[in-house]
Amino acid sequence: MAGRSPHERLHDSISSFLGKNPPSEIPKKWERFSDIAILPSGSFRDEDWGDIVGPDLWKAVAQGLNVERLGMMGEVTGRTRKSGVKMLLGDNDWVVRRENGVDYGYRVTKCMFSAGNVNERRRMGEIARRGEVIVDLFAGIGYYSLPILVHSEVEHVHCCEWNNDAVESLEWGLERNNVSSLCTVHRGDNRETSKSIGKVADRVIMGLLPTSEWSFEAAMEVLSDTGGVVHIHGLSRPDEYSEWAEEVMTGICNYREGSTASKIAVNRIKSYAPRWDHVVLDVEIS
Repeated sequence: MAGRSPHERLHDSISSFLGKNPPSEIPKKWERFSDIAILPSGSFRDEDWGDIVGPDLWKAVAQGLNVERLGMMGEVTGRTRKSGVKMLLGDNDWVVRRENGVDYGYRVTKCMFSAGNVNERRRMGEIARRGEVIVDLFAGIGYYSLPILVHSEVEHVHCCEWNNDAVESLEWGLERNNVSSLCTVHRGDNRETSKSIGKVADRVIMGLLPTSEWSFEAAMEVLSDTGGVVHIHGLSRPDEYSEWAEEVMTGICNYREGSTASKIAVNRIKSYAPRWDHVVLDVEIS
């Protein structure tokens, strides 16, 4: 199969297993890293596949993709953003991804990881300034905090997270990347855990979709009395970035009397759904 495209190699492997061409369309894209491939949700769901779907088919797919383990995407659910990945081949769901010099470890069936956010993760590692104190209100497995800790000379990062599986992965990542001494993990709802942090933050990260507005008060509680920068993620129509940003800035300023918000930038991260973009607002609060 030398010289064949990945899709062609997958087709060849399935055809060899079946002894004929596949009865219906096969995936044209997937996410592959380490020794695992994650298929798109709905793959091999056409009724033509019928009884073919099973362990032997998954082995053929894995062989075609040159991986040992196979999973399928599902819907990210709940306020803790639990992964919907289901393992199809292999029982071990722990993976390690290396991206921009940072190691992330997590269970693919328990924690989400958006490959489309790669540029924003890189940007966070570049934008933080020497000596800053940062509060990441939705830290997850360390999507943004780990690049900051690895690539910046910040004083300290406070990570808030209430998904226990994500906290375990975050703590693993801190140890693996040798930055544990620079980070404090606050397990639980950030609306409660933020109260013990104090007004220490030069920069606050709010990386939750579709909105983090229910934690605007927590963001203002941890932001330094002299103000700072807040990175607020959300969803906007492609032609309504300015309107969305104004609404967000008005909303967050309601939680600190006399505060003002100055828009630095609105950055598009990726397409989220038809006519909806995942965007992040960088805003200076004073």
